[in-house]
Amino acid sequence: MFVLLLAALDYATYPPPIPDYAAARAAYRPSESWLYDRHGVLIDSARVDFATRRLGWTPLDRIAAVVPRTVIAAEDHRFAAHNGIDWLALGASARNRLQGRPARGASTISMQVAGYLAPDLARPGARGWRDKLRQLRAARSLESRWSKDQILEAYLNLAPFRGEAQGIGAAALGLFGKTPAALAADDAALLTALLPDTQVSADRLGARACRLARATDCARFQSQAASMLGPARSLALDPGLAPHLSDRLLTKPGLRVATTLDAGIQRLAIAALKRQLQGLGGSRARDGAAVVVDNASGDVLAYVGGIGGASTAASVDGANSYRQAGSTLKPFLYAQAIERGYLTPASILDDSPVQLDTASGLYVPQNYDRGFKGLVSARTALAGSLNVPAVRTLLLVGVDPFRDRLWDTGYRGLVEDGQYYGFSLALGSAEVTLLEQADAYRSLANAGRWSPLRVLQRAPHAPSRAVTTPAAAWIVADMLADPNARAATFGLDSALRLPFWTAVKTGTSKAMRDNWCVGFSDRFTIAVWVGNLEGDPMRAVSGTSGAAPVWRDLMLALHARIPSSAPSRPAGVEARAIAFADHVEQPRREYFLAGTGQSLIAAAPGEARRPRIVNPIAGTVYAIDPDIPSDRQRFAVGVTGSVSSHRLMLDNRDLGPASASPLVLAAPGRHLLRLVDVAGRVVDQVRFTIR
Repeated sequence: MFVLLLAALDYATYPPPIPDYAAARAAYRPSESWLYDRHGVLIDSARVDFATRRLGWTPLDRIAAVVPRTVIAAEDHRFAAHNGIDWLALGASARNRLQGRPARGASTISMQVAGYLAPDLARPGARGWRDKLRQLRAARSLESRWSKDQILEAYLNLAPFRGEAQGIGAAALGLFGKTPAALAADDAALLTALLPDTQVSADRLGARACRLARATDCARFQSQAASMLGPARSLALDPGLAPHLSDRLLTKPGLRVATTLDAGIQRLAIAALKRQLQGLGGSRARDGAAVVVDNASGDVLAYVGGIGGASTAASVDGANSYRQAGSTLKPFLYAQAIERGYLTPASILDDSPVQLDTASGLYVPQNYDRGFKGLVSARTALAGSLNVPAVRTLLLVGVDPFRDRLWDTGYRGLVEDGQYYGFSLALGSAEVTLLEQADAYRSLANAGRWSPLRVLQRAPHAPSRAVTTPAAAWIVADMLADPNARAATFGLDSALRLPFWTAVKTGTSKAMRDNWCVGFSDRFTIAVWVGNLEGDPMRAVSGTSGAAPVWRDLMLALHARIPSSAPSRPAGVEARAIAFADHVEQPRREYFLAGTGQSLIAAAPGEARRPRIVNPIAGTVYAIDPDIPSDRQRFAVGVTGSVSSHRLMLDNRDLGPASASPLVLAAPGRHLLRLVDVAGRVVDQVRFTIR
């Protein structure tokens, strides 16, 4: 019977299994995850588990020595001598109970660690003799397999301190803004004073800490206790440099993610963007994003999804959000046209009103300044970001081939076919991300070869593939780097001009919702976006006053020691001195694909051009002046091309030969002017209004 009783007692008090030290460490899960730069520097962290605040496991040798000394003295002063059970403390506690005095705590550090590792031992209400015996046996089991240092280390990492803070790491940072290694003697006393009652008031905490420190001046502990228990501190040692990227990458507790970012360059990008947005003011533009990429490796060195400030959508990642591209797609259009031999940088394009029939009606592109510059070279058209020449170039290349080229260059938001976007694709009606922009322009810097960007160090280097020929990529880069070619639009001393070689393009989307500046040097590609993430228009922000200053500041900072140099001219590109007939532009040195060079550049004669109406422009509204006789209020019809056999029809009235450029008198109302050939086919038409 006695043996049966012992067996029953053994079974009833058998402790739960206690893991060994290595298993306990492996099972520990912080509530945080951490983001590191390419050099192992912490750049951001994110809380993923909101049940308890735990930071990383802190080894004992990274905790200030005064902390474990203070904890042992207060919680278990015979810790080094016992084997998990302090029999003297248990005897004293039992005596006090028998004498009716308050019972003293007899739980050792080992018993408490056993409770942390096997929560069933420390469940609410587990105060009976059976529970106590199970805890005693668990402590003995722990001591038989763990060293004293391991037990003490686990205690300091698993003990609750205040509120949701668990472990010395979260407590030190949350309550003092320090690392565990930087804690002082007073800090250790205050933390230890929390252990018996984590919800103690500031007054009682200060008094308890003063007793532990055996200090005569308790006033300092009272003030320190009030400070540490005040409003929750932010984790002061978290740099918070890449919150949007950390939101994307830090998805599980305990992750330590090594990125390709450079903390120094990240800080430069944040500072430049913050400075520009503060200068613009929240009433003009509230949001911005910036990306810096290493041309050779494709590593993302800076990733700024936003800076907060006046933003009304601060959590939205501006670097990875789809926005309308504006004029930033034009370099790839001209590269495709040059590659196919449709254009050279010296080719003459007509920057004059044009109207194109589409399924939804007439498409009438306008330039940014609503003006037209007449005949210009392709170099001037691209560098000056002229819209009408870009649309004319798209007519040569074709909408579908251009859409396919953009897809091959990494613009994966273009999921529809070319006809969906129509002619407006030349002006950037498609939506792109800042990362896509940076990678696409990087392909121009890398002789037309594209490969995906890397943000994670563990990501493999994907092989690059040819998208644009090296010759066409080099010529377009030279056009984008030409300050004289962009002078007519941006002036000679804009934010785009740097004291070393760079190629750059700006873009502004419809209704001034997005402003872009993307460009590259010999080593870096930088893409900047400024706008309003909620989609409302910016105010008083131009192509060079929004994103361009940020791009400029970053380029200057990155090349402060080693200026960028122009890339070498590849095989297949020839240089030639050129002149323009009729002085369309100044003579200069120009570059051509081998075999396409010309020395004299002239516009095609009128007879070689497509017959069309150039005046009035579609949508024109004429107002009749009541003070001028009506028969003197006429306008001249303008046509171009070989129109000797064509006639003009106003509504249903024959105006005569188109070559006569008749003066037209029309009644108030909407009118249709048509240009017809000898067979009666409509060659061109425009609608206008008389009021």
